[in-house]
Amino acid sequence: MTQPCCSPSAHDRPSEERVAEALLGSSATEEGGNTAQPTVASPALNGVFVSVPAGSFTMGSEESAYPADGEGPIRQVSLGAFEISATAVTNAEFGDFVAASGWVTESEREGSSFVFGGLLPDDFPPTQGVAAAPWWRLVEGANWQHPEGAQSSVADRMDHPVVHVTWEDAVAFCQWAGARLPTEAEWECAARGGLEGKRYPWGDEREPDGQHRMNVFQGDFPSRNTAADGYAGTAPVDSYEPNGFGLFNTCGNVWEWCADFFDPAFHLTGPRQDPCGPPRGTHRVMRGGSYLCHESYCWRYRVSARSANTAQSSAGNIGFRVARS
Repeated sequence: MTQPCCSPSAHDRPSEERVAEALLGSSATEEGGNTAQPTVASPALNGVFVSVPAGSFTMGSEESAYPADGEGPIRQVSLGAFEISATAVTNAEFGDFVAASGWVTESEREGSSFVFGGLLPDDFPPTQGVAAAPWWRLVEGANWQHPEGAQSSVADRMDHPVVHVTWEDAVAFCQWAGARLPTEAEWECAARGGLEGKRYPWGDEREPDGQHRMNVFQGDFPSRNTAADGYAGTAPVDSYEPNGFGLFNTCGNVWEWCADFFDPAFHLTGPRQDPCGPPRGTHRVMRGGSYLCHESYCWRYRVSARSANTAQSSAGNIGFRVARS
């Protein structure tokens, strides 16, 4: 299914540190954790919501480099009207949620999260890596407030997307904000910005006229990132030009959680009207790619590309945006 370059899983932790909660269990945790989902809705999100009218669109692609991801076949999908945030949720917005609700993220409770090694200082202490993807390091003290460990801070990144958030953290934010995660179909429809059958929200060419349109890994993955697009790590959520609907960064920057369970084949026979994925599963869908995607290894920064992870997984390249019906 997914390759470890995309984002490491909670299962990449040492076995004694793995999360023991069920995938859809309550947020009650061991001593020191959250005891209940926040239920008081915030007045509003700081960001702008974009209205997507009811209608149908062409979903999927036949050119996937990873058949097991289940991008194809190309199919017509119909959706009711919905709203979706123009940007991913920022560190500032997530900070408002934490301050109001007292929510403690999974990575804070665990005491660590996964960080791309290329973002760590040369003299950083030795850390545990992921066997299949050694560029991922399990860093003590890494969480949404300290993306590269205790020595780092989001103080100068408040307009960047929040990262190191699990699917369950994202759902808790949505409940507080009076929103929800988009379905996978809603996400792709909105990400395309009204263009049919294109690789990217602006067309088929990755860098038209030599102009960078997204934040992905530039250079030789994973050893040399030239940051030619302007960023080696996350970028501000409104970087680059928006798509035809007014959404920013639907390709690259950070992976975005969707509501659906992941399945590579459910859509072959599943509904075409307001699909919301299979009723159960082990992983949740992520969309959009991240600043670590590189065509040589993870060509998943196209609008049709899919990835997935367990609901308790966090990493320095996973965030989310929200939707409303």
